[in-house]
Amino acid sequence: MSQPKKIFGTDGVRGTANIEPVTAETALKLGRAAGHVFKNIAPQSRDRERHKIVLGKDTRLSGYMLENAISSGILSMGVDVLFIGPLPTPGVAYVTRSLRADAGIVITASHNPYDDNGIKFFRPDGYKLDDNIEDQIEHLVFSGDIETIRPTADAIGKAVRIEDALGRYIEYAKSSFPRGMTLEGMRIVVDCAHGAAYKSTPCVLRELGAEIFVYDNQPDGMNINKDCGSMHPQQMCQKVWEHRAHLGISHDGDADRVLFCDETGKLIDGDDVMAICGLEMLAEGSLREKTLVATVMSNAGLDAVIKQAGGHVARAGVGDKNVIDEMLRSGFNFGGEQSGHLIFRDYSTTGDGLVCALQILRIMRVKDKPLSQLAKCWTRFPQLVTSIRVREKVPFDQLDGVTSCLSEAEAELKPTGGRVLLRYSGTESKARLLIEGRDATVLGKWSQKIAEAIRKQVGA
Repeated sequence: MSQPKKIFGTDGVRGTANIEPVTAETALKLGRAAGHVFKNIAPQSRDRERHKIVLGKDTRLSGYMLENAISSGILSMGVDVLFIGPLPTPGVAYVTRSLRADAGIVITASHNPYDDNGIKFFRPDGYKLDDNIEDQIEHLVFSGDIETIRPTADAIGKAVRIEDALGRYIEYAKSSFPRGMTLEGMRIVVDCAHGAAYKSTPCVLRELGAEIFVYDNQPDGMNINKDCGSMHPQQMCQKVWEHRAHLGISHDGDADRVLFCDETGKLIDGDDVMAICGLEMLAEGSLREKTLVATVMSNAGLDAVIKQAGGHVARAGVGDKNVIDEMLRSGFNFGGEQSGHLIFRDYSTTGDGLVCALQILRIMRVKDKPLSQLAKCWTRFPQLVTSIRVREKVPFDQLDGVTSCLSEAEAELKPTGGRVLLRYSGTESKARLLIEGRDATVLGKWSQKIAEAIRKQVGA
């Protein structure tokens, strides 16, 4: 039985920079632990030389501190470090595979403000770590079991800067776009969120022939995600209108997610992308098992349109790691989240905002349709989300009347494709109720009834 986790969350280690667990001291221990674990998973390195770990980051100020601390820990265990500098998270995953490294690490807090930071790990194949490997690393961080392992002399690792990492990622991303097809004649607004994609996405779009208008591509260590990027897409939508662009592309800080804006200024989210790409892949015969993977938060209208086209939507828990795990478990090749994490496994091992953008652009070219027309391929079900502040998280089946209310609501909504989802927040003292269906009046009735039953018993 694995021990309860102390520092790893759903997506690596994350928190306020320079406060535990995101400190130089803990980063050093994580580096030592990771070096030891990956060195022992495969006693022979992948290239038959010294074991090596790729180390990338986004554009946060604290990245310098954590980068040096982690690398020192890795080097102290006799493992080499390959510095690749600021690069999107999917770029780090790709370069890890490309350089045949034993692991990859990216220092990022994704869409969080600059004063946060985090540490994500990748396996040699570019996928995120299995829970058991995280458990091993975490155990070594806290147990001190490797304190006596101290390579000396020429057994200490060495650090090398890989100068062509950005170029490798750019060429890889371009390879996901059809050879011979260009973006000539297209006007595209790009919001880089002052993050890791500030060079890669503009470069790829330019090289494919697009006319681009780039914003938020001047990182200073403290402006990442600040009033920009996929967390604040209003600017992108405004600029698309101003430039009369064909679409807008907006990343988060580490560019593993993307949101779009069509030519009318309307926001296009991950559910829209899954509908557009899922239907196209079904028509092409390229959607494996005719199934795409979405989380429990995606709109029920997505299920309806994919089912009508002869496909199926598999549901996973919230978080791109859960989506990827379901894809790997069942052999599916496309999935994502409403928030803009889209995983095209034929090209990438993790969410990749640039690859996703290229797939949308490909479909626009093939169909010769604007993004607004493509997005009309499906209809969202009315959706009502209610947050109920609670004083304690008592299991819902122990609250009088809640289970019966849920059953009655589902009985009325399910025949027409609706659904009810009730869960406690993992980070706040709140119950979250999501209810969907074709009739907004019915949703309001049941939302009020279920929320009131919860408030009466555990409401704050």
